[in-house]
Amino acid sequence: MLKSLLIQNFVLIDNLEIDFNDKFSVITGETGAGKSIILGALALVLGQRADGKSIKLGADKCTIEAIFDIKKYELAFFFQENDLEYDPEVCIFRRELYASGKSRAFVNDSPVSLSVMKELGAYLIDIHSQHQNLLLGDIMFQLRVVDVMANNKQLLSHYHEEFLAYTRLRKERKELSDKAAQAKQEEDYIRFQAEQLEEANLYAGEQEELENEQTLLTHAEEIKTSLYKLHELLNGEEQGVVRGLKDAIALVGSIERFYPKSKQMEERLRSVYIDLDDLAADAEGQQENIEYNPERMDYVNERLNLFYSLEQKHRVSSIDELIVLLETYQKQLLAIESFDEQIEELDKQIKTQYTTVLSLAKKIHEARQQTAEQISRELVKMIAPLGMPNMRFSVELSLRKEPDMNGIDEIRFLFSANKNGLMQPVAETASGGEISRLMLCIKAMIAGSTALPSIIFDEVDTGVSGDIADKMGDIMRGLGDNMQVLAITHLPQIAAKGMSHYYVYKHDSADRTITSIRKLDQNERVSEIARMLSGATLTEASVANARDLLGI
Repeated sequence: MLKSLLIQNFVLIDNLEIDFNDKFSVITGETGAGKSIILGALALVLGQRADGKSIKLGADKCTIEAIFDIKKYELAFFFQENDLEYDPEVCIFRRELYASGKSRAFVNDSPVSLSVMKELGAYLIDIHSQHQNLLLGDIMFQLRVVDVMANNKQLLSHYHEEFLAYTRLRKERKELSDKAAQAKQEEDYIRFQAEQLEEANLYAGEQEELENEQTLLTHAEEIKTSLYKLHELLNGEEQGVVRGLKDAIALVGSIERFYPKSKQMEERLRSVYIDLDDLAADAEGQQENIEYNPERMDYVNERLNLFYSLEQKHRVSSIDELIVLLETYQKQLLAIESFDEQIEELDKQIKTQYTTVLSLAKKIHEARQQTAEQISRELVKMIAPLGMPNMRFSVELSLRKEPDMNGIDEIRFLFSANKNGLMQPVAETASGGEISRLMLCIKAMIAGSTALPSIIFDEVDTGVSGDIADKMGDIMRGLGDNMQVLAITHLPQIAAKGMSHYYVYKHDSADRTITSIRKLDQNERVSEIARMLSGATLTEASVANARDLLGI
């Protein structure tokens, strides 16, 4: 509910602050007093776009602030999603307009976009006038009315969960199908690349091995010659080092019996002899094993050229990377081959989920169908005393081809003001006054079943009077038992029904005209309603009539 409204420097308003109660309140005032200005300020603080004309002439800044109690509306999720502080008892909307043309919006002192302010405001206040009742022709509103009356909240919640699961599966299926189609287009390319790499029969380390072998084969004669010479130097027949070491060992051994230190020399020489003799034998063996093989050289060169070509083609630098690439291609081919199985499995899940969704949608349709007749009867009964005795109203439900987020129903509110008239969609045939009365009755009908936004009726009583006005006032007051209702009215019969009465008026200062509002006490209410009955001049009869309307 709207707890209070503060307006500063807005059009003809200097500084206005007013508190509201949670029942049925009325706002009255002479034509042109500024009721529409106050309503305009409220619309701005709920997110409507502004222009520079909104700011009072001569002021640099305009501020509008509205404080709400929102604990009935279960809006914690909205504040969490938009990273706003949540206080269910004090929710502050503030709008600041500047003469420069800039505008700022705040919710609980946090800056927000106008779209966020407008979305949140839609949960809190519903403004109705003869020119703002397009909502009645809105399919979503019509479905909501039926669902509230059918008590479909839990069933719809379950349906929404299942429908979202169904849409997620369909989205997953489409993405997989698109991916499969793309992969199918690339399959030939991937398969060719994979087969080429597979035919290369790659294994880790082969390139390094072959490069080493290529070097050896290229220099085979040079290596063989060097190893032969090494063997001759170490163990040749004429001047081999090994033969000389053998002679040195014998020489040192011959003096051991009279020179004991020669024993250590002999041991050292023998160690060197053994190593060099082994080295000479190894050099001779390797020299015999090394042989230039033209056929092997051709194989190694051909193999390495294949590696270099593949690496250049795939922009990699080693066989290891080619092997990783081959594994990637193989995985892609396996995935392509499995797409059909995955899609088939998803199709089964979608079919099962669709059956669940369709079953719930039909349950909702049945509940709506049963309630549709009840709504038609109650609405006709409720609206007949409001000057529409021959009105006919019907809720038409038909099945869509496919379910959507709201079920499987096509809905139309059909209306005829005359007993024999052709029933047509209400938004196409009902007049502004008829739509206003329909909306009033519909709101009254569903008010006890759901937490509705505060309602402001802006002169929806235009064109009615007497007993009809009295009955409209009764309906508004009954609405006020379940929610906050504000009615801007020119009818004394409705004004007298309010639990609180606010009066909008203009007064002149030295240089300009100012709009103000105040809450009337009982005596002031008598005078205001008497004025509404008789005009500017109060009479004893109008005052008595006003007291009678107020029941005092």
